[in-house]
Amino acid sequence: MRTVSVTGHGEARVVPDSAVVRVAAAHRADGVADALGGADSAARQVIATAGEFTTPERIATSSVQIWSDHDQQGNPSGFRARHALTVRCADVAAAGGLLSALAEAVGDRLEVEGVSLEVADQVAGQRAAREAAYADAVDRATQLATLAGAELGEPQEVVEGGFATGPPRAAKLMAESASLAPGETAVSASVTVTFRLR
Repeated sequence: MRTVSVTGHGEARVVPDSAVVRVAAAHRADGVADALGGADSAARQVIATAGEFTTPERIATSSVQIWSDHDQQGNPSGFRARHALTVRCADVAAAGGLLSALAEAVGDRLEVEGVSLEVADQVAGQRAAREAAYADAVDRATQLATLAGAELGEPQEVVEGGFATGPPRAAKLMAESASLAPGETAVSASVTVTFRLR
């Protein structure tokens, strides 16, 4: 029995519908206790403010650090403490509102590490990418069968590859209003299909 094996690739465009906001509450003071206390106070403000935009289980501490601070000449100049948190928002608009609210509530002690946009439910995108990948495999196999002077028969084996999500396109942060433009991201899939040749 003659066969032909091909790998098809497919892609589907999806719009990010959730966001992960990574921020830190930082404070500098002459003593260790004061630095930690100031960072902790700012972190409590971050947690309280974030609670207005998402649920408590989506707010988590990612790290707490303290180190000796130095002036421009390299001389010891007190201590600096930093309490980093990750906040997951169920929608992009909430993430934009959160950033504005945090800037107002925490002030100069706020550090924004970054915002990443995500697709919470990728099932529909994965299904569309998989369908496109299989259609591509059929198209490739049909061409190869024709070149070999045969006709494409029934599929004998289908092996699915992995899914990959590309970076959001046209996603940007507007600093003056903290509004987020979700843009779009790509979900890709691949399948390897073995067809019988008639």
